[in-house]
Amino acid sequence: MIKYNIEELAEKLERCRNVNLDDVKLKDVDEITDIKIDRIKPSNEKILEFLMKTKNPYIFKVNGKLIRIRFSEKSNLTADDCLTNVLKNLYR
Repeated sequence: MIKYNIEELAEKLERCRNVNLDDVKLKDVDEITDIKIDRIKPSNEKILEFLMKTKNPYIFKVNGKLIRIRFSEKSNLTADDCLTNVLKNLYR
């Protein structure tokens, strides 16, 4: 099992969450299909691996189109739930 620096990942999430989309250049964003995640790992580890591999887990490209994901604070789902659902749908 890979050791993850949770404090570093939390700082990355906070920093990336507040990025202004107008400041993002398409060439500097990860293409989601290029991010390879080990499908055998448990969901929590898949999320951590995704966070480690992406430049910004909230902004990425799908077929060259810029995508930004956000989570509603009004929802009963946690960010973990939402990211798990995204990863399950992408890597089934």
